Amino acid sequence: MIDARGPRWSAGLTSIVLILALITRSPFFIAIQLIQFGIGAFAGPPNSPYAWLYKRFVQPRLSKDFDSEDVRPPQFAQFVGFIFALLATVGAVTHTWPLFTIATALALFAAFLNAAFGYCLGCKIYLLGVRFRRV
Repeated sequence: MIDARGPRWSAGLTSIVLILALITRSPFFIAIQLIQFGIGAFAGPPNSPYAWLYKRFVQPRLSKDFDSEDVRPPQFAQFVGFIFALLATVGAVTHTWPLFTIATALALFAAFLNAAFGYCLGCKIYLLGVRFRRV
């Protein structure tokens, strides 16, 4: 179980990094996000750099009472983000700018939905998959 505010805060940071990547067409920014998503997807969101920043600097300033959530849906969302960031990185490295732009924009759309509205698209897809497997 994790503090449900953490993934939303991380999505805000992700949105900023992805906006910078789109504006600059920088392999550097998309690589940073690829690493973040990779750690979140494969080691778990609580082990990611953005989670460390949240736990160190943000969470201590917030109320000690918080809603907790299962880590599996956000971890799946990080995996989906990893796939999009990987495609964007390939696009940046090969100068295939349409691939870079579309993959980055889709990742940004999902991150912004979570940051601004608390709607985790990857989490919803995960939960749909769980329901589908039970049928």
